[in-house]
Amino acid sequence: MVSAITGGCLCGGVRFEVDPPFIRAGHCHCSRCRKRSGTFGLTQARVQREQFRLLQGAELIRVYGKGQGAVKAFCTTCGSSLFGGTWPVGPQISIRMDTFDGDPGIRPQFHTYVGSRAPWDEITDTLPQYPEAWAPTAHTPSPTNNDV
Repeated sequence: MVSAITGGCLCGGVRFEVDPPFIRAGHCHCSRCRKRSGTFGLTQARVQREQFRLLQGAELIRVYGKGQGAVKAFCTTCGSSLFGGTWPVGPQISIRMDTFDGDPGIRPQFHTYVGSRAPWDEITDTLPQYPEAWAPTAHTPSPTNNDV
């Protein structure tokens, strides 16, 4: 059995753990993720809700952008971007990969919203690229709602 993977925000106020396996992982280059991160975008991994446990800090998590697509959930103390997608509801949890304490054991499998990427954002890997939202292929898991 694989051990739970822990994670949290920069200040340590929010802590969580996840039981693998992950559904998928990807890089999002949409304008909202770029503005939120201050860089190319965000890299996230998804798990089923029942695989995720929020250990502490629920009162520190705020959500931006409800009703505007995938939300951006962050720590109000340190500003760390933590979760996206449909947080805090929905069948899956979208977790920012940089919030894991160690290696989550999954690697990004694709790039989304490359049609919105910054002019300086040059993708140099060979991962599949989608102009907008993620789309299923023969080599990736079945689709779900809300990419990030």
